[in-house]
Amino acid sequence: MRTGELFDLLRDGRPWTRAQLADATGLARSTITARIDTLTRLGLVAPFGGARSTGGRPPALFAMNPTARLVVGVDVGATHVRAALTDLDGTVLGEADARLAVAEGPERVLTWVEDSVRDLVAATGRPASDLAAIGIGLPGPVEHSTGRPINPPIMPGWDRYDVPGHLQRAHAVPVLVDNDVNIMALGERRRHLRDVDDLVLIKVATGIGAGIVSGGVLQRGAQGTAGDLGHVRVPGADAVACRCGNSGCLEAVAAGPALAAAVRAQGEQAEDGGDVVDLVRHGSRPAMAVVRQAGRDIGEVVATMVNLINPSVVVIGGQVAEAGEHLLAGIRESVYQRSLPLATEHLRIVTSQAGGQAAVLGAAALAIEHVLSPDVVDAAGEALAAADAAAEASGT
Repeated sequence: MRTGELFDLLRDGRPWTRAQLADATGLARSTITARIDTLTRLGLVAPFGGARSTGGRPPALFAMNPTARLVVGVDVGATHVRAALTDLDGTVLGEADARLAVAEGPERVLTWVEDSVRDLVAATGRPASDLAAIGIGLPGPVEHSTGRPINPPIMPGWDRYDVPGHLQRAHAVPVLVDNDVNIMALGERRRHLRDVDDLVLIKVATGIGAGIVSGGVLQRGAQGTAGDLGHVRVPGADAVACRCGNSGCLEAVAAGPALAAAVRAQGEQAEDGGDVVDLVRHGSRPAMAVVRQAGRDIGEVVATMVNLINPSVVVIGGQVAEAGEHLLAGIRESVYQRSLPLATEHLRIVTSQAGGQAAVLGAAALAIEHVLSPDVVDAAGEALAAADAAAEASGT
């Protein structure tokens, strides 16, 4: 077992003794001591109080040190940008936000991100070297391996733009990039559903997409397009054209613009999904009926997903989710009707608790998971050992 794998045990939130680590891993006490020493010198592990003695000297306790490093999570939306500085447990230490349209282009938006990251770290009084990584979510498809947006429909000038490279000019740390719905799923799980290993977060806004966590791991698929529910065909909607060029897509009948159009057709004024939500809150019967039907349509697609991947929780987020029970009722109606009884026996379908914070918290979680991954921890340990060897060889 490598140092990074041992550290994984120490991330469970409770303190461990050397003896407990030896029992759990099968490693010799001397090996445990050496690896704890490495993790302590890296700052990732720190002593934790003291354990009760059964006779003789009390055994020392060790636990992860969440204050060892800083990360920044960034949520780039269609019309806003938000950044949050956190420790390694996701505790928010500072925030910044701006009304800034993604359509203004990568140079304008990412310059704001660069400056905000610098200001947030400086405000803590800690050195810039304590920043370990930056996570960022974008409102469009992302090639996760490179961090480059791929043909994003509402992001002019961003196609295949080197987002990590741009930010690394100012901050020489790893930059992890993903689409907004994936990071929303990560944020919701970290903040409210840490004990849930199988969940789906569905964002219903200008578009519709899903972030899928299965077995505790975010599932992106071969090309990063897993969870693109918005372009799944809805039965009975073949006559409805979608912006993707096909017809009958879920997005074309149940996303915010489609709901606003349906409400206008019934004599109400609505320009977008937010207006539809406001009408629902004010008791508009046409708006409530439109949202309920949208829920049924979404539920038809979600039912297939429930049968395929069997999540224990389905979270509904995004602007249209603020319509609350009117949307959820329609989704539940279809899901429970169309899914297998065993798949829905313990299934929960709920609205997002993290709300507008889900994406920025998820972006921070993306950065944290990278920083604390076994490979990265091992690399840091190896660099420390190499520096020790070089110092010894030079006699310093």
